This record gives sequence, C-alpha cells and structure tokens, in this order.
Amino acid sequence: MLFSSYTFLFQFLPAVILAFAAARRHSPRAGILVLAGASLFFYGAWKPVYLVLLLASIGANFSLGLLMEDAARRRAVGILGVALNLALLGYFKYTNFIFDSINALTGAPLPLVNVVLPLGISFFTFQQIAYLVDVMRGAKVERDVVAYALFVSFFPHLIAGPLVHHAEMIPQFKRGRTSRSAVLAARGIAIFAAGLFKKVVIADNLAQFVSPVFAHVDAGGAVTPDWAWLSTLCYALQIYFDFSGYSDMAIGLALLFGIRLPVNFRSPYKATSIIDFWRRWHITLSRFLRDYLYIPLGGNRLGEARRYLNLMLTMLLGGLWHGAGWNFLIWGGLHGIYLSLNHLWQRWRGAAKDASSNHLADIAAWAVTFAAVVIAWVFFRARTVAGACAMLRAMFGLGGGSSAYDSPGILRLMDLPIVVGETYLLAIGGTAVVLALAIALCLPNVTELYGYREYRRAREASRAPRWRPNFVWALVSALAIAVSLFGMWQRLEFLYFQF
Repeated sequence: MLFSSYTFLFQFLPAVILAFAAARRHSPRAGILVLAGASLFFYGAWKPVYLVLLLASIGANFSLGLLMEDAARRRAVGILGVALNLALLGYFKYTNFIFDSINALTGAPLPLVNVVLPLGISFFTFQQIAYLVDVMRGAKVERDVVAYALFVSFFPHLIAGPLVHHAEMIPQFKRGRTSRSAVLAARGIAIFAAGLFKKVVIADNLAQFVSPVFAHVDAGGAVTPDWAWLSTLCYALQIYFDFSGYSDMAIGLALLFGIRLPVNFRSPYKATSIIDFWRRWHITLSRFLRDYLYIPLGGNRLGEARRYLNLMLTMLLGGLWHGAGWNFLIWGGLHGIYLSLNHLWQRWRGAAKDASSNHLADIAAWAVTFAAVVIAWVFFRARTVAGACAMLRAMFGLGGGSSAYDSPGILRLMDLPIVVGETYLLAIGGTAVVLALAIALCLPNVTELYGYREYRRAREASRAPRWRPNFVWALVSALAIAVSLFGMWQRLEFLYFQF
C-alpha cells in the first residue's frame, strides 16, 4: 500500500486509527499491540513472503540483544549480529550487482542471478545495526519484544524512513500516558496533507519530464542541452518533493498515534554549502553515517589526511546504501569530493564568515552548491553510467547538438502525439521547474510552518505564517488533500522505495 493510494487512505488508515483508539482506552500495551499488528500487516500486503524475512530479522536481532546482557560476550555477540545483518543486506541488495560486475569485467560465465530486493530492507536493517552497536557501547537491552518489533516495523517509517533510533522511539511506545489530543491529530493531518500534495501534485507531475528523457538516454539516445537540463532539474526537484513529501506524511501519520518521528528535511535546497546541504538533506541518514561509520573510522581526530579519507569512505558507502550500482558509487564519491573541498575551503578561508560577506556572496555560494548537487543527481537518476555520461555531455553541449535530438522518440515515451510542439513542452517544463524551485526556496518548510519539534520556539518568535488549529488552516489542508486525490490515479511509487 502506498500512502498516496485510495486503499491506504480510505480503508487501512481509518481502520487502524479506530482500532488503536479503542485499544488505547483499555491500556497502552493494547495500543502498541494494535500498532505492531497493523504495521506487520502493512508490510505483508506488499509481498507476504517478505513478512517472514522481516519477522526473522526482528526475532534474531531481539534475541542477540538479550544475549548481549552478558557483558563477557557482549562484544562478540554484537559483532556477530552486525555481520549477520550486513550479510542479509548484502545478499538481497548487492548479489545482482556483484555478479553483473564480475560478468562485465571478466566475461566469466557466471549464472544469472535475480534476487528481488525486499522493500525497506535498507532502513530496518540499519536501524537494528544501530541498536546492536549501541548495546555494545553500554545502552540498555530491550526486553519487550512487542515494543522492539514496533520500533522496527512502525508503518509510517518502515518502508522509506526516517531512520529512527531505538532510544527515541521505544520510550514513546511504552509511556503510560499518551500525548494524543485533538490538536496533535489536527497537526498530524495537516502535515500529512502537505506531504501528500508534495508527492502527488508536484513530484509526480515533474516525473513526466524525467522518466522518458532518462530512459531515452539510457537506451543510447541523444538529447539537446535544453532537454538535458530540463529533465535533470525536474529530477532534482522531483526527488526533493517526493522524499520530503514521504517524510512529511510519515511524521503526520505518526502524530495521529501520539508518536513523534525525527525531522528528515530542513529545506536542503536553501543550503549555501555542501556541508550545510548534508545537515538538511536526509538528516537521519546523515546522523547514522556520522555516528556509526564516520566517527568509528576516526572522524577528524586522526589528522587532516585521514579526515578526508574517512569522508570519502563514508560517502562512498552512503552511495552504495542507496543502490547497488556504479552510478550510486559515483554519486557518493562526488559528494565525498564536494565535502572534502568544502572543508578545505573553510580551513583556508576560516570557519567563520568573513566580515565582508554580503548577499552577492551568499547567492554565489548557493548557486555553486545547487549546481554541484544537480550535477551529481544525474548519476543518481540514470540507470547506467553510460547514460549519465551522455546526459552530462548533452548538458554541456557535447552531445551532438540539436540534430541528435530524437523528438518523436521522446514524445512517444511521454505518450504524447507527434503534433505536440517541442517548444510548448519545454515551456511547460520550464515553468514547472521555476514554480517548484520557488516553493522549495521561498516557502517555510513543513516542520517550520506547522511548529513541529525544535522549530516551535523559533516560529513563535517569527512573523512568518504558522499553522493554527482553526477553520482557515483546516480548509487549506482539505483543499490540499482534495487536489491530491485527483492526481492519485498515476500511482507512482516513492523514489526511495527502490533503495
């Protein structure tokens, strides 16, 4: 079930809310039992066989945690648990990539392997690795199997995050008094409505200018610079509104049950440096990579050269986490280079802003950052490295010029008649890019606008609009949902479902 589907909105969600409300009146324990059961049903609805995999993963990691109560064998059991989780992730996510790479590099007649990637495996595996590592470091072992299972499988974040931490989730499930209230539920519905609008109305419509062009290039076709830039910019905005929309919906859904998920986005396209970008984009993944990879590797404690090596290794592995392919590895490597250059620049210039800093300098810094991010997205989106290189060549006028553009081919991929003018399509796409970028840059993000978590005090001191539980904001949310319902016929999956 997609969050942006009629089945989820009009069948699954109302049933879970009613069942949870009834169970919660009986006891908090009954409430989490209902949520745990609903979450497992939600996951099993995709492909029931992978529910067995999820349950096995939960049971194994919970049991390993119990074994780690014995301090004498804590480290050995913890290392074994991390290795088993990585092996599971490696088999399902990287077997095809490894075999295909060996075949391509050596020509060895390896057997064809087609392992289907279970939804959400990257997220629920990383969360349990973090749990085992924390227990190794002395954190309390969780003894309540239902609370642990719900921490792993809670349906708002199960498929595509945010990556949650056991210490921030399990206490919320166990508390005797719930923070649920009419105002909290109204805020949750409003945030969900905003996320749904981002996904269905903005991201899914931008996708119409992305998928056909990248498919055309991946298949060996060529495009003009106009189409190359349009499709790349559309993708940069599509993935932002798609993934941030999912994260907003997850936050809103969790609030309906009195649960607060961590913020995953803080207007990343407003960043004026790559360092700032990664403090704003997919925040929970950045936190995980920092705490469980970069710092254990030595962080910045072992000298400058080791610091940059650790950055590169972290971002390369972060790229592979997103997908099993050389294009993801290149994307991670580019961001590793970006971060290293950014740190070198800060060291040379000074960590603090120069007193002579002005708006023009800030605009230039933003433009460089945004351009670097957009160029890296080409490798993230293309299905092949060759396709990504062809797109980059086209963006910079090296792809053969206008004569290489197969306009009828692109129009057929877009399911449009040949009589539709190319100039007309470019104008529509360009307008969509300008409007979407203006929303990303000029409007407050959802967590600011709706006073969520750490933004609440900052918004109270601000004059910018802020959500209130009143008729006007209820009407805004209702309109956002109503408009989104008309666009849900496309049934496009969230982009991060493939990771």
